[in-house]
Amino acid sequence: MASALETIEEHRSHGGVQGVYRHASRSTATEMIFSVFVPEHEEGVALPVLWFLSGLTCTHANVTEKGEYRAACAEHGVIFVAPDTSPRGEDVPDHEAYDFGQGAGFYVDATEAPWAGHFHMRSYIEHELPALIGAHFPADMQRQAITGHSMGGHGALTIGLRNPGRFRSISAFSPIVSPLNCPWGDKALGGYLGSDRGIWREYDACALIEDGARVENLLVDQGTADNFLEEQLKTELLARACDAAEISAEIRMQEGYDHSYYFISSFLAEHVGWHARHLRS
Repeated sequence: MASALETIEEHRSHGGVQGVYRHASRSTATEMIFSVFVPEHEEGVALPVLWFLSGLTCTHANVTEKGEYRAACAEHGVIFVAPDTSPRGEDVPDHEAYDFGQGAGFYVDATEAPWAGHFHMRSYIEHELPALIGAHFPADMQRQAITGHSMGGHGALTIGLRNPGRFRSISAFSPIVSPLNCPWGDKALGGYLGSDRGIWREYDACALIEDGARVENLLVDQGTADNFLEEQLKTELLARACDAAEISAEIRMQEGYDHSYYFISSFLAEHVGWHARHLRS
């Protein structure tokens, strides 16, 4: 049963409504905040849903304020949902590093103390929040797509690959494609899940593909000037995994773009249109 929803703010934009909402989450045992843009539509019409998962240190606000997606969502009739990246609050464990703890949930269900009590972002994104969106918004939950940036690109890829048939298309900006093979992954998955790297495989896009997961419609944009590309993101590993599995992925190296929202906002409207084509089919 979906929980009650509190409206924090709503604004008219591009003919639709951009809102920010709060609810008490069972998954994280905290209050969670997320944003939703609902385009103008006829009464009784259910619209497809595009999820955007944000990266390290971000909240819902980063893409909501910087993403430049609303005009495209209004044009194509797509609801845009932007969750937070982790549970938050005074009683929630945290870490002094920017890439672990609050703001860095990595879209996993933590099993290690002290994180296991609250850090269940996998369950929150895969189950709890979709039920809430379906109950409170004019959403057609049979037509969903997912995208994300950096840590959120990792989330979009792994959630999409683990849930075949739920998402008609998956895209990502500068994703962490293989946490098994980068320092961010070592810290996050080791801290949240423990030392058994076999368990980590269900949170690694390349490993999921190697283990048989498949996707029909995949688009990845990666900037060539991204300072995290070689050490953390390693886009070439995803390209190799897709080639080996004969997945027809569109992986684009965008010349001169970095890891920032200047990059995301340059291509996010294009991603919305790409997802919309698959959501209409």
